Amino acid sequence: MDFIHKYMPSPTGVNDVTLLLLHGTGGNEEDLLPLGQFLFPDAALLGVRGKVLEGGMPRFFRRLAEGVFDEEDLILRTHELARFVEEAVQTYALNPKRIIAVGYSNGANIAASLLFLEPTVLSAAVLLRAMVPLQPKVLPDLTDKRVLMLSGRQDPLIPSHNTEKLADLFGQAGADVTLKWQDAGHGLTNPQIAIAQAWMQQFAL
Repeated sequence: MDFIHKYMPSPTGVNDVTLLLLHGTGGNEEDLLPLGQFLFPDAALLGVRGKVLEGGMPRFFRRLAEGVFDEEDLILRTHELARFVEEAVQTYALNPKRIIAVGYSNGANIAASLLFLEPTVLSAAVLLRAMVPLQPKVLPDLTDKRVLMLSGRQDPLIPSHNTEKLADLFGQAGADVTLKWQDAGHGLTNPQIAIAQAWMQQFAL
């Protein structure tokens, strides 16, 4: 368990669904816990802190410039995070078939990378302000995966065509992908959080 993390078991006593909470640049393992509780009150929560530091701020992988990722480091960190999730499944008695990533910005990008490079780890993902993390050499089979992407038309960090390319890649891989736009920037908005909460209800069945 070599990631700093915060685990909160399901209040029901049964860890059927787990939200893997992945913060944005400068965040930590506790940042998205309130969001996770709002999105799915009965879920177990696993908040993880990225290991890479950029100016003292935690991230999940290195970047060379704004929007330019260190792909070699991204691949390494993606596999590393996948092994951590697998270990957490054993340690905390989680259901490996119901792990849903909820990632914001940098956290959303590594969640997308998990879907591409380690597709068996996640069953679904909520990607808040995501962009294409890397172009997979071969697209995985994501026919049993559900992905919700919430993006802002006025986001100064992510061009809309990049977001649409990511959604298209998921679609080509067979995922059930939903892309929702709002006239917003990089920050989250209450209407989009409400959309994510409604989308999560499918997993409560």
